[in-house]
Amino acid sequence: MLPGVVVPSSGFPQVERGTLCAVTLLGNRAPVAVAVATMSTAEMLAAGMKGKGFAVLHTYMDHLWEYGDKSYPPTLAPLVTDSAEKESAEDEEEMEGKEPVISFSTDPLQHVDIGDLSLKGRDSCTILLGKEELDENRAAETAEDANTEVQQEAEDSRTPQEQMDALFNQCFFHALKCKVKKSDLPLLTSTFLRSHMFSCCPAGQQLDIKKSSYKKFSKFLQCMQHQKILQVKELNKGVESIVEVDWKHPDIKAFAVPEGFSSASAAQDSKSEDREKVYHAPEIIPLYGVSTKMIPLFQESGHRKGSILSSSEVRNIIINYVKTNELVDETNKNFVKVNAILCDCLLDKSEQDEISKLRWDDLLSRCLERLQPLHQVTFFGQEPIVRKGNIEAIDITIAQRSSNKKVTIIKNLELYGLDPQCVANILQQKVQASATITPVPGTKDRVQVQIQGNQIHHLAKMLLEEYQLPRKYIQGLEKAPKLGRRK
Repeated sequence: MLPGVVVPSSGFPQVERGTLCAVTLLGNRAPVAVAVATMSTAEMLAAGMKGKGFAVLHTYMDHLWEYGDKSYPPTLAPLVTDSAEKESAEDEEEMEGKEPVISFSTDPLQHVDIGDLSLKGRDSCTILLGKEELDENRAAETAEDANTEVQQEAEDSRTPQEQMDALFNQCFFHALKCKVKKSDLPLLTSTFLRSHMFSCCPAGQQLDIKKSSYKKFSKFLQCMQHQKILQVKELNKGVESIVEVDWKHPDIKAFAVPEGFSSASAAQDSKSEDREKVYHAPEIIPLYGVSTKMIPLFQESGHRKGSILSSSEVRNIIINYVKTNELVDETNKNFVKVNAILCDCLLDKSEQDEISKLRWDDLLSRCLERLQPLHQVTFFGQEPIVRKGNIEAIDITIAQRSSNKKVTIIKNLELYGLDPQCVANILQQKVQASATITPVPGTKDRVQVQIQGNQIHHLAKMLLEEYQLPRKYIQGLEKAPKLGRRK
């Protein structure tokens, strides 16, 4: 594009439309691109040096360059063709340290750093951008800045292959240290590269395994496995996954997150910590409310309709009532004599004429059955919540879909303080299967997790071992597929 073209003091070269041209940078005669003029010199000047001036055919570091020896362009000092340019060069030498516009020295450290070029294609033309900004503040560079430049130039002196290897190593350790968590394993190697390593790549750079010495990502991971940083296994045929990471490995512990990522990584880590807080299974206590029919039995102990009691409190009230009214059978203390109040409260009409005694355990179980069921849920760090009825168990079912495909459906996760979306995401990563959130049919604000395949084995391990939920609150674990013998 013509706005990026610098017109020399000696005038713009005369070119015609279709003329093959070499593109160079300020301070170096070595071409970095080959282009065809899309208009003549007169047309360029008439257009005010605006618009598309050249169509680039070949550039430094493009695919054609990769077929060659991949060498850097040489450093060629500009030709001083007339006295005006000589005077200009002399003036620039005198003004060295004040306004370093263009350096004609052959010292490579003072030339344009070609490694900082970027090629941005737009339509059929390519914009070639180099370090051409003029910065007056740079005149006052300190010795420390100069040393930094020398060090950076020394780093850039590495071959592109070495630079790509270093970039892969940096993104690899950055991803393991800041992105991947133990709960993510096993993790597909393709997901690790695409979702974790790519996000750790510095701005302006791009990971390309073919430009590295490894050529294949699997070979790169094999190298890391030889160093005992991680372990890769083929869990499914032709699909490799990272199954283990040694986060205590010296290379991971010694890796320092680049400055540009510090704040972002810290924010990411804090978000991850909030999202990945250790789950504490809620404390669930069954409670009982005094119903209208049971008022006569409990009013002696000072309770009325709606009073909430625990099972131990109900037991003590019944024992005290029996002892106070001397209802323990004298011949067999395992039995309790049924008086009028116990008869009305605990016996059905058909039983009232037949039963005169009840065993202690039968007496207590009948009493609990006739009280209103309630339950108290206490989540970690929160006040207890009392709800009517018995708590619904986490319901796991297997449904058949088209083409004989099975899906696992999980309901009632919210009742136990579990986020259905979070559970779906974790399951999806663990089993590498599609997981979705759908509304529970017939409800307004309840959702269910649906994941492809019969995943009850993974669910059981997660709910029972990781989340430490009691088995009695999980329904459907018996539907897990039977593990056949391997031949």
